[in-house]
Amino acid sequence: MNSPLKSLITAGALCLCFASAHAAVSPEEAKRLGNELTGTGAQKAGNKEGTIPAYTGGLTAVPASFDKSSNLRPDPFAEEKPLFSIDAGNMDRHAERLSEGAKALLKAHPDFRLEVYPTHRTVAFPKAMLDNTLANATRAKLTDDGLGATGARGGVPFPIPANGNEVMLNHLLRYLGASLAMPEFSSYFANRGGTVQPLVKASWLMDFPYHDDTRVPASPLYYRSRLAFTFPPNQVGNAIVHHEPADYSFDERRYWLYLPGQRRVRQAPEMAYDTPNGGTGGISTQDDVYLFNGKMDRFDWKLVGKKELYVPYNAYRFIYNTKPDEVFLPKFINPQVVRWELHRVWLVEATRKPGARHVYSRRTFYVDEDSWHVLASDQYDGKGQLWRAGFAYLTQAYDAAAPVSITAGHYDLAEGAYYVNLWPGASGIRFPTTLEPDGNWTPESLAGQGIR
Repeated sequence: MNSPLKSLITAGALCLCFASAHAAVSPEEAKRLGNELTGTGAQKAGNKEGTIPAYTGGLTAVPASFDKSSNLRPDPFAEEKPLFSIDAGNMDRHAERLSEGAKALLKAHPDFRLEVYPTHRTVAFPKAMLDNTLANATRAKLTDDGLGATGARGGVPFPIPANGNEVMLNHLLRYLGASLAMPEFSSYFANRGGTVQPLVKASWLMDFPYHDDTRVPASPLYYRSRLAFTFPPNQVGNAIVHHEPADYSFDERRYWLYLPGQRRVRQAPEMAYDTPNGGTGGISTQDDVYLFNGKMDRFDWKLVGKKELYVPYNAYRFIYNTKPDEVFLPKFINPQVVRWELHRVWLVEATRKPGARHVYSRRTFYVDEDSWHVLASDQYDGKGQLWRAGFAYLTQAYDAAAPVSITAGHYDLAEGAYYVNLWPGASGIRFPTTLEPDGNWTPESLAGQGIR
């Protein structure tokens, strides 16, 4: 078995010098895209063992069982059986392909396991997004503070990344479609005692001005979202509009909250950094959403390299499950509904800056090479002990040419609890083709949409 060091691309080979990374890549280097690299920068070839196949364009065929009027997407691999399972008894044989969080879960729960299936590189994108990514390769530059990308628009900003900031910006500006909606999502929480309950239910709509390259001038926003609570009862009618900037070097996120009891809209306090996320039972931070979101200024980011890792992938059976009682078990998500596959990921280490405030002293992020979505994370407390293990559950929306991994959660190893946020379940996910006008995303519009 190869050593963990041999499974990484060395830092030196990746040219990780931050000071030299402000410039875009040369036209000659950009020609690698679409040749030995995919259009978004992944390694096109499979691995030598054949356990990771070559990329051939992703999943674009719509299963015959797919109902266009439904928000549920049938699993195109429903007939496949696991290749093998990983549990506490055999995890040592697979250790170099497991995140530290996955190892900790296996050790903590003898009945927890990873069901490993054949790898399918299903991620696919629209042609316009690929064209924009190619253009970004030679025009996008990292800002001097490393918090944003100038010149990037409508695609992956840094398909050939040179440092950890660029990889994380690829995640922060990842493609999820032109617009995405959940008629109702849920946040489920399981406490130390094994009680499982929904904490929040809400409808959710978001669109992505950054990925609309027809806007003149380009929008300063990555996405806009609108959320209306349907549970718990004391929050029914509350609604939020959220604007997320495309470049934190020049702008900040903004929230507006409508409270029907007061019949007014007010700007909400900043929900960011390590502010506890009440919708997850308090066992995650605001910047844990999607495994990471928001401003990167409280950490130093180091690109360690690339490795092969077992991650949740093509998780249709979990995302579109209609029976939450069969999904959310007292100690962990039912292993029978989570599909794990072997994929190559970028490994980024985030270390808290001296003098900066955050409950995490260190974080490790595992970023999928095909989608640029963070699919696993490890969070460490102030003493350097592994505290929380995060996972996101990717599916390819084969009818919309969009990879989606907004459903994510963490296992709190100290509390013996876990949560999953933004789980669509029976309501599914839809991808509107007609975007709402800009006027529907203002604080003023929020009051007219709030009901009790």
